[in-house]
Amino acid sequence: MSVPIARHPSETPEPDDAQLMACVCRGDRNAFARLVDRHKDGLVAYLARITGSPDRAQDLAQEAFLRLLRATGSYREQGHLAAFLYRIATNLVRSEARRERRWRVLVPELRRPANEPARPAGPRRLLHRELQDRLSEAIARLPISLRAPLVLYEIEEWSQRDIARALGCREGTVKSRLHRARARLREELAAYWDGWNGGLE
Repeated sequence: MSVPIARHPSETPEPDDAQLMACVCRGDRNAFARLVDRHKDGLVAYLARITGSPDRAQDLAQEAFLRLLRATGSYREQGHLAAFLYRIATNLVRSEARRERRWRVLVPELRRPANEPARPAGPRRLLHRELQDRLSEAIARLPISLRAPLVLYEIEEWSQRDIARALGCREGTVKSRLHRARARLREELAAYWDGWNGGLE
């Protein structure tokens, strides 16, 4: 018959997620570090499986923990912290996928001359990584007055009304700036499109 090992009086049981999160909500960063240590390996492994990229999984896991920390002001304990954290991470993956789809819509639109009707996007028109990099660089060189509405509209899928509210201007101004931003990008990337010689058609 085994004899139970007596717990030393100075030893305390390991706090559960709810207890640690309560400490985090009171500003205890050490408690948050313990939560990260407890869940990071499982979260990264989960994200690596659904994204196929260990590096991207690391980035997304860090962002998920940051969002968890920012949510402490509104967090309500329901005994499911891990599920809450994984939901944050899953939503980040969904948002990333949505942005990738928006990039794939944006690139053919920029390649198309203004007087040419839009054509359905086919598998070979999917965005090549190098092309996305060039487009990102070109967008970064736009003045902020053109860059902000373009990114909010094309990538984040905001409405022109919401963009106008955020930027403190009229919807007509937003529409004009979107037109100018697309024109600037078409002009700047014209040589690059020619170099591809229709490779993404």
